[in-house]
Amino acid sequence: MSRKLIKSTAIVSAMTILSRILGFVRDIVLAQVFGAKAATDAFFVAFKIPNFMRRLFAEGAFAQSFVPVLSETRASGDERAVKDLVDHVTGTLGLLLLVLTVLGILLAPVLIMVFAPGFILAQGDEQAAMASTMLRITFPYLLFISLTALAGGILNTYGRFAVPAFTPVLLNLCMISAAVLLSPRMENPVMALAWGVLAAGIVQLLFQFPFLRQIRMLPLPRLKRAHAGVGKIMKLMLPAIFGSSVAQINLLLDTVIASFLAAGSVSWLYYSDRLVEFPLGVFGIALATVILPNLSGRHAEKSPELFSMTLDWAMRWGLLIGLPATLGLFMLAVPMIVTLFQYGEFNDNAVVMTSLSLMAYSLGLVGFIMVKVLVPGFFARQDTRTPVRIGIVAMVANMLLNIIIVVPMAMSGATAPHAGLALATACAAIINATLLFNTLRRKGIYTARRGWLKLILQIVMACTVMGAYLVWARADIGQWLQWGAMDRVWNLAILIAVASVIYILSLLAFGARPWRWRVNIIESS
Repeated sequence: MSRKLIKSTAIVSAMTILSRILGFVRDIVLAQVFGAKAATDAFFVAFKIPNFMRRLFAEGAFAQSFVPVLSETRASGDERAVKDLVDHVTGTLGLLLLVLTVLGILLAPVLIMVFAPGFILAQGDEQAAMASTMLRITFPYLLFISLTALAGGILNTYGRFAVPAFTPVLLNLCMISAAVLLSPRMENPVMALAWGVLAAGIVQLLFQFPFLRQIRMLPLPRLKRAHAGVGKIMKLMLPAIFGSSVAQINLLLDTVIASFLAAGSVSWLYYSDRLVEFPLGVFGIALATVILPNLSGRHAEKSPELFSMTLDWAMRWGLLIGLPATLGLFMLAVPMIVTLFQYGEFNDNAVVMTSLSLMAYSLGLVGFIMVKVLVPGFFARQDTRTPVRIGIVAMVANMLLNIIIVVPMAMSGATAPHAGLALATACAAIINATLLFNTLRRKGIYTARRGWLKLILQIVMACTVMGAYLVWARADIGQWLQWGAMDRVWNLAILIAVASVIYILSLLAFGARPWRWRVNIIESS
């Protein structure tokens, strides 16, 4: 069991790394061509709204509700029932998304007013009008990418993890093409990015079709008023819409507040969040993607011990990767931002501001990863209410922290109040993860295996050694700004590679043996 989990996680991680690398190329192109200013702020808001809903419906509530029910149906051995469920879910979800898309297009100015009120109240009508126009173009992305997530859920349930994990590469390619090839031909160049997003949604959906056909699960949309499987998914999905996406709601609240701050604040938060998303996507989301069908299967088989052991295995790996990644993002914030983005329109001030928010976001990385790992522990058991209650607490905490941290900074004229938004979001993620963990333990769903205290000490000591190297080896910000692109890339690559080797060797020297975790699970299964 553990060997299969490791292999599947490695496949998803490899595909995600490819996607994230292209994502960085995309962001480098965007930073160089468009910089961090009012027009790019408008696009990022127009992209963030459907992208937020995509994570809510597709990667969040829908995936967490659909996969357990699909796994349960498949466990019965009746492939006709599985195909019937897939067809009816596609028809119902497609109709709901179509209605939502039409409403989104019609109400685009209202959505901009709700999600970025500062564009009108602080920045002026022109920026709000630009954002509304781009939102009308990008909103249909929600329809196509949510159906893509449906296809990905089917493929994941059948153990085909590589294709859904590779699919985001197509979004990056479409946006890079739009920035490089289409924007010079448009009166308002940034508008090309909106068309690139729309094209990406269509391309990603069409890409899934051949692979669904291979497993004979290409959906034929059907509607039925009282389909039992669809009803069960909808019942699970409604509360899960909130519970599985608290982090995204918090990030969107940051955008609302950031729209009132200095021009460029939305962009600074966007670029820093993208760097935090790299380890989160490569490992946190990969772990969550792989363990959800596994946990659903263990629950259907009534194997609580293996269920708990799977969670334990995922959390150990989450901590093993999350803590050094947090340290690396915090200490190398400036080198990373300079190397990736400081070209063309992205100036020195943008480097400093983006670095500050990256350092703040990085403090919540372990929390972000653990939320991704722990939430499937509830959804696999078809419990969507508990994460909702915990999510509400975390979101309220985020709001209060914004008031406590950001408002005084903004009123006092502090130079980087946007970094306070990132810090509040990081704290909320830690609160969310802590409450999820404590609830799983209190209910007896998760029981910690032996060796956790020893593991934590080993990781902390290895991170200390790695951190000492980074303090000694990294150059100051002035040096990084003076270097050319190749010198930046070379020096950053050396820092990351050597730090990674030092961390791994330190772990081994302090007695950590991660590969033995799978042996323990295999022997117990």
